This record gives sequence, structure tokens and C-alpha cells, in this order.
Amino acid sequence: MVSPEERRPPAGDLASLSELDEASLLGGLRERFLRQQTDVGDILIAMNPFQPLPLYGREVSERYRHHQTGTLPPHIFSVASRAYHAMLGHRGGGPQSQCIVISGESGAGKTESTKLLLQHIMNLCKGNSQLEQQILQVNPLLEAFGNAQTVMNDNSSRFGKYIQLRFQKNTVRGAKLSEYLLEKSRVVRQDPGERNFHIFYYMFAGLSSEEKEMYGLLDPSLYRYISGRFGTEDVAQCWKQKYQEVCNALDMVGFQEQEQVDMQAILAGVLSLGNVTFEPEERNGSVKVSEASWGWLKAAAGQFGVQEDELLKCLICTMSVTRGEQIQRFHTQQQAEDARDSIAKVAYGRVFCWIVCKINELLAENVDPEVELSEIGILDIFGFENFAVNRFEQLCINLANEQLQHFFNRHIFELEQAAYKEEELPWETITFNNNEPILKLLLAKPLGLLSLLDEQSAFPQATDRTFVDKLNSSFKGNLHFQPGRGRVLGFSIIHYAGKVQYSAGGFLEKNRDTLPANVRGLFINSITPLLSVLFTATISRTGTLMPHVKPKVVPGADDKFNSTRKQSAGAQFRHSLMMLMERMYSANPHFVRCIKPNSQKEPGVVDSQVVLLQLRYNGLLETIRIRRDGFSWRPSFEEFAERYGIILVKPDVSLTKESCLEILQSTELTGWMCGKSRLFFKYWHQEQLAKYVAQLEGAAVVIQKVFRGFKCRRSYLKLVAEVRAEAQRLQEEAERERSRQLAVEAEAQKRISLPVPMPRKRRPQPCPHPDKSSEPPVPRPRSKLTEFTPFDNFLDPSAPRPVLGTEEETGEEVKMRKCKRGATLRWFKETQAKKVIQDDGAFPSWLHGMISRREAENLLIDKPLGCFLVRISQSRPGYTLTYRGEGRCRHYMIQVQPNARYVILGEDRAHASLTRLVRYHQTVGIQPFMELLTVPCGQKSSESLDYEDLECLKLTPSEDKGGTPPEEQPCPSGPSTSRPGLQSGAAAVLRHVWFRRSKNCQKEQREDKRTKPSSGKKTGSQRAFPRFHSSIRLAMQEIQQLSSTTLKNSAQSCCEALSIKDLEPK
Repeated sequence: MVSPEERRPPAGDLASLSELDEASLLGGLRERFLRQQTDVGDILIAMNPFQPLPLYGREVSERYRHHQTGTLPPHIFSVASRAYHAMLGHRGGGPQSQCIVISGESGAGKTESTKLLLQHIMNLCKGNSQLEQQILQVNPLLEAFGNAQTVMNDNSSRFGKYIQLRFQKNTVRGAKLSEYLLEKSRVVRQDPGERNFHIFYYMFAGLSSEEKEMYGLLDPSLYRYISGRFGTEDVAQCWKQKYQEVCNALDMVGFQEQEQVDMQAILAGVLSLGNVTFEPEERNGSVKVSEASWGWLKAAAGQFGVQEDELLKCLICTMSVTRGEQIQRFHTQQQAEDARDSIAKVAYGRVFCWIVCKINELLAENVDPEVELSEIGILDIFGFENFAVNRFEQLCINLANEQLQHFFNRHIFELEQAAYKEEELPWETITFNNNEPILKLLLAKPLGLLSLLDEQSAFPQATDRTFVDKLNSSFKGNLHFQPGRGRVLGFSIIHYAGKVQYSAGGFLEKNRDTLPANVRGLFINSITPLLSVLFTATISRTGTLMPHVKPKVVPGADDKFNSTRKQSAGAQFRHSLMMLMERMYSANPHFVRCIKPNSQKEPGVVDSQVVLLQLRYNGLLETIRIRRDGFSWRPSFEEFAERYGIILVKPDVSLTKESCLEILQSTELTGWMCGKSRLFFKYWHQEQLAKYVAQLEGAAVVIQKVFRGFKCRRSYLKLVAEVRAEAQRLQEEAERERSRQLAVEAEAQKRISLPVPMPRKRRPQPCPHPDKSSEPPVPRPRSKLTEFTPFDNFLDPSAPRPVLGTEEETGEEVKMRKCKRGATLRWFKETQAKKVIQDDGAFPSWLHGMISRREAENLLIDKPLGCFLVRISQSRPGYTLTYRGEGRCRHYMIQVQPNARYVILGEDRAHASLTRLVRYHQTVGIQPFMELLTVPCGQKSSESLDYEDLECLKLTPSEDKGGTPPEEQPCPSGPSTSRPGLQSGAAAVLRHVWFRRSKNCQKEQREDKRTKPSSGKKTGSQRAFPRFHSSIRLAMQEIQQLSSTTLKNSAQSCCEALSIKDLEPK
């Protein structure tokens, strides 16, 4: 039963405060800061500590797997557990989709909370699937491309994302990602104290010198788009580690190597394009590229995979077709710079959208469409922002936060209090700050702010000034709108979190989001496949990239970018926000309110004024009051009786009000109320009712266990009795036969006759056995080595080893086994053999052939701790790593991903080759037991190799230019008469000679192709390169030569000035 202590609100819950005011609320938060998190009923309050805390490890996650309110303190893991079990239908009511809304201002810790929620949900649904690790790698990948340093936050999300996790029962089957409003303007401009997106700095810190040469990257101080600033040595080292994590995340999720190379070449092209400058041309008033920028233009063209002159035309002029005649309009210097920045912004934005589309493609659920899937959505969106200068992006960000605040108010206040009034419950109305008028100001049609912005954007002659004048005349007298003072080009909006002043400069241009004419056609015809795909794709109403195959177009044709993108940036954001709200309203919400303790990002410091301001505009005081006095769980009579009818322990419980009251009277719950059509419960009542159901379910399991045991025991005794009866019958028949024989012999002794020669006794013949092929196979008893878990097998050296090859198989099973074996051998020959064989022509000592699980265990049974081997799977294309542990063997499945990366199932790191995987885990333990590989297990003997079937693989000339080794011919069908020792020795010598000759040939080929740099990042396969690699190299040489000439001229001029100064009379 539920104890009196369990009937009270849990510790750490602010709804249990005796005195409810701002001082007690602030004191409760300060008391639990840096130790634990805080609840307001079922709403989590998380304060950013600005430092790592030991609260989120694996041990803590295990404690919260099946936690109940009141037994453990509030935690972000408890929110994940609550949502997961509610999705499965374990918390009253049937299975239902859930959503977790994380809100707070910039720097409050929303991104870290999202990562912790994903980590715990993946731990809850542990299905030993690589998909879970892939989902966890999505966040660091998106952080690199979508986060940046701002004044308020070192890792600020410059986009919003909604992650949908799809479940079949309790197993994750797929994931889908939606992104909202990437701040593309950051690519070309950053305010003081801010940086560009992280990925640019990660590339400079993480790429080797050879890779920088390959992509055409020079010293970071030369690039205008990153303001010529880089970090200190410690920061650069951290960025280098981050770059390795991003590369690993790309490999883990499944990006191909060529896709990664093309993507980084495009990013390098964006940086090079930013260094292109223009100067006026005196002849016709047009502009031209400055002499110092020609090298950068050539580099950008090579990195984009387009022709230099075609890119130049897109920058300095506009081509249009009127009545079949081409008209060329030259740009001014400002227009040329705007065109350059527009290309950079759109290219980066489309790369980011493509990453999201690719993630959705690789993580899509692979189930029958008719199977119904449940869902948990996690919303991590940009926080409320109020900078010194606020632009179009800040308006959209704050609009999203207004919408989330309205969603929170509607669920916590409006719907709940409306239910009390409808059910005629005694209730004193709680007032709250309703922000619906602000949403009408921004979103109303046709006179909302975004509608007026679209209207002005449609007029070619409209300017930011006309837009501001339109706002001032339309919203005159509105309490939430204030016009700019004096001649300031701006306006102010009174948001729920305070007044924000916006600078209207650039509003129309950003909302139009145009691209210079002919750029799309130019990039569609790029020889870089990724860039062609990016600009062949169309944009949906919500701003999502929709790739599709389309024939290439001719540059210069009628290719207006707006013809394929009719929606403005504001309209796209409004549609995507509307779809997001529809998803969230169709799910059961859980709320996490993130609080920033101070504005200086100092660890362990709580600024009371900063925290109090956030508590006020979040309406936290009113939230605590409604959670303390209200009833957050309101099931109907039918839902409650259907879920908890088991408590009455009787069949056919009617779904009526009387049954519900009978159920509740049989429990010790207090504080609930009954309405006209539903029941009203406090937020902790669900946990208490779950305990009653768990007790009955436990009792049902015991009853089932006892009954099944009784049934099996009865069947067993019946079989034993039948066996004993049959044995007794056979014994009686034998006794009777023996008695008859004795009687016959006694009768023969009585007769007196002459001796007759006895016939010679025949040797007994074996009884003919029935046809074994017609009998079903006899199941083989499991070995003592495999009597525990599928991958943990205890080793007992004293136990007899199983005799292999004595099992009887049907013809169909033998045929199927041979078919699978042949398919795996073909897979190994075609894709793996060249990657695994060493330079000396031999396999690594740890690689074994297609041996079984038992054979691997028998090889390791007398080996030291840490000994290991890698064997080829018999039933699938892949490998298995068998490890000799303490008293047991562990078998780890090695998965070969479609992008040719090797991953141990459950690990979070991908490897370029099998050899690298083994070397890595010789220094880093394998999760979850952190076991290190120490000693490789060799062959049982040099004459009997367990990979002899792999020795017969023939490498075709197309697979290796060096020829075919002499001994690698198809295996003869007949038996060999030569001695196996000499044969294997000769084969080894021949193979060594062939591989040495092949290696020399490859060395000569490498010397002939020195133009392609080698990289230490990827080995074992042909390296991918940007398509215009040679053009990029020439452009870089030109830039470096120009820089050295400029430096030399400046030094020479300084010297001349000094010498002239010395010659002047004193």
C-alpha cells in the first residue's frame, strides 16, 4: 500500500512550498543549485551550472530507468522516463505520442538538456541496435554546422530543431529531424564578440596540411568571413578534437566519403568567395574583380566545380531574356558585393538543409507501412534574444518563443481551468500573462507584421523605410508596438519577456532571400555532384530542401531563382511554425524550463535579479500555484476504468462512474475529485496508482509461474510414468521369453537320442537402419560454453569440449548453409580481401576464417586474459570479434556500414578499416565493460589453417593492377597428393614474391602521380578528391605568390623611406 510519506509531493518539488512567493521560490532554486534539479509538479526547472557536474553518468541513468516520483530527486532523466513510459501506455491510458518542450532564453542550457534526454531515452529502449548510436551522433553533427558563439552563449543554436523518435512497442525504429530558420546571415557577417559557425574553425584546426592543400585552404587570418580571427593554442586543440568528432559522426550516421569531401570543398569555396573584392571600372561604370582577388575567384570556382568566367558573370552582371533577346545589366559595386554574399549564404544554407535531409534518409524507419508507430518528439529551439542590435533573425526567434509560451499557457492554464468550469468544480481562477495579442500583432492576416513585410517585399521599389512607415501607420495605438524615436530606422515590440528594439535595416532583403540570376543554372551544371544536387532541389513551403533528379539546364536561360521559390523567408518560417504547433498539439506535452543563473556565464554563481526576471516572465509563480492547487491529470470514467479495473480483481468491470469510485475506494488515494464526466487527480496520483497495478501484475506473474510449473511438472510425471511402464512391460516380456527358452531346453534334455552335429552359428548381422534423411534432425545439446547470454559464455577448462561435425543435417539445411557460406565468401573477396591482407601478403594473426562460435571458444579456452580473434560470420556479410574475458568469452558483432566503415555494435566510433578498429581497441576499451584487446590468437597449427577457403580467392586484374599471385588459382576438386606442409610453405613464398612485385608496381605508379597528395586520414582505399583539384592548387599558388610579392614590395618601400630619411640634412 501507499505510505503517508508517498502521498505527499516529492522532495525538491516547488509545489510543496508552505509559503508561495518570489522570495521562497528563489530560495528553493538557490538551495538546490549545483546539487540537483527542481520540479514544479511534473514540470522540470533546470538551471545551467556552466560547468560539468557528476549528475549525468551511466550509473545515474540506470537509477532513473524505472524511477517513481518520490523515490529519487527531480532530474532531466525523470522527464525522459516519464515520456517514454507514457508513450508505452504505462502511466494511465493507452499508448500515446509524447513531446518534450525545452524552453528558455539563449544560454540557459537547452542544447545540453536535449542531448541528455536523447541519451537517457536511448538507454531506456536499449535494443542493441546501431541505430541508437547513430541517433546520438546527430546532435554533435548539427551543432558543428548550426551553432556559433554569440555574446550571450558560446554554443548558441542558430536554428531550431524538432527530433521525432519513432518506436515500435519499446524499440526505436527510426528518427526524423525538422529544422527551422537557420541564421544564414552569420556566414557573411558577425557582430563584435561573435564568431561564424563552428565548422569553419573546426576545419582549420582539424585538417592536416595535405588536406588543406587539397581543399585550397590557407592561413585562417586571411579569410574575411571569419573576420581574420582564430583562437589560442588551447582553443585550437579543442577545435581539432571537435573536428574528429564531427568526422566520426558523419561516418557513424552513414555519409559517404566522396560526399564528405564535396561538402568540405563547398565550405572552402564559401570562404574563398568571401575574399573576392570589387572595384569600379572607369570605362563603362561597371565593376570588375580587383587584381588582388583574382586568385580567390579562381579558387572559389575550382572549389565549387564551375568555370571561372561563368562565376564572374554571375557576380558582376545580370543576364535576362526579353522577347528572345539576351540583355546584360552590369552591377554596381554594392550590388556585386550583395550578389557575392547571397551566393555564400544560399550555398551554406543548402548544405545544411542537405545534411538534415540525408540524416532523415539514413535514419528512416524500415518497417511495414501498416505498422503503427508511437513517437516522442523533442523540441530544441533558439532561446529568447535581446542584443544591442536586433535584426530580422531575432524577430523570428522571438516569435517562435512567443508561440511556445502561448502553447505552455494554453496547456497549463487555459485548458485546465476550462475543464474545472465545465465539470462544475469549485475553483478560484488563476490569472496569467496571456500573450495572444502579441501573436496577433505578428501573425495576423492581412495586417500582421509578417503579412505587411511580405506585401512590401513584393514591391520592387519598396525600401526598409517604407516598410517601417507602413508599420507605424498600421499599429498606431497598439499597446505592444512602439515606433522608433526620431529618424531611427526601427521599431520596438513589447514581448512576453520584455521590450526588444529591432533595427529594420535589411528586413526586406532578408525576407526576399533572393539569389542572383543564372547562379542556380551555373551550380546545377557543376561537376561537383553534391552542389548540382543542392541546386537541382526545390524548396517546400516550410523551407525544406526536396532533392529530385532534373535534367541540367543551360546557363543564361530564364532561370530566375524566385520562380522556383515563391515563398518568402518569413512565410516559410510561419508555415513551418504552424506545422510544428500541429505536431505538438496532437501529442501529450512535457515541459523543461531552462534558467540562466547569471549573464556573465560564470560557473556556480546565481544572480538573483537575472533569475527573478526569468521566473516572472515565464509565469513560474502562477505555474506553481496551479500545480499545487489544480489537477493536472483528468481521465474520463471510461479511460480510468479500462486502465485500472484490474485493481478490483474481478472480471468484466463496467466502464462507469460507479466502477471508478469503487476502484478508488479500494485504494488509499486522497485529494482527488469527481466531476460530471471525468476524474481529477494530482500529478503524483499516477505514480501511486501505478504501484497498485505493479503489485497486481507481479502477483499475476507469480500465479502464471506456479501454474506453468505445475502444468510442466504434471506433463513430466506423466511422461516418466509412461517410460517406466514401457520399461516394465519390456522387462516382463524378456522374463517370459527367458522362461520359455529354459522350458524348451529342459524338454530337450529329457529326450535321449544320438548326437547330431549342431549347425554352425552365424555371426549376427547389423539391423538395417532406416533412412536418416527422412528423419528430422536431432537437436544438439548446447555447449557449456554457451549456456548463459548470447555474448557472455563462461569458460570451463575441465569441461569436455564439444565434438564438432557430428550433427546430422537435412539436405535443405546443408544447401542453405552452403549458399550463405558462398555468398559471404564472395562478399569477402569482392570488398574485403584487399583491405585485410597485409603488405607481406599474409592475413593478420588475429584474423581467422569462417569458423563457428564454438570453434572460436575452443581456440581461446586456454589463452590468457585479453586474447582475441576476429572471425568471418557464417550467416551474414560481416565479422565477429571473440574476446577471452574473466572466466567467459564475449562475442562482439562488427558491422560493415554501407559507407565502408567498421563499427562494433553499440560503440560510438566508426573506423576506416578492420585493422584500425583492432588498433584502436588495443588502447581504448570496448563498451560497456571497457575491455582492452591484448594478445591476438593465432592459428591452431601452421599446417591446418582455418582460413584455407580464403586462400583460394582469385584477385582479378581489374581488382589489382599488379597481376594475380601464382598460387591463387581455383581450388582443385580432387585430393592433392603433395604434402600439406611443403604446399603451404611454397604458397607462402610465391605469395610473398607476388605481393612484393605488386607493391613495387604500385610504388612506381604513386611516383608518377605525385600531384595528388596523400592523407593520413583515410587509408586502405582510393582517396576521394575535389573535382577541380588541380585548378585549386594553381589558384592557391597564385594567391601565395601575390601575397609574397605584396609583402616584399611593402618591405622594399619601407626600406627606401628609411634610406631617404637618413639622407636628409639634420
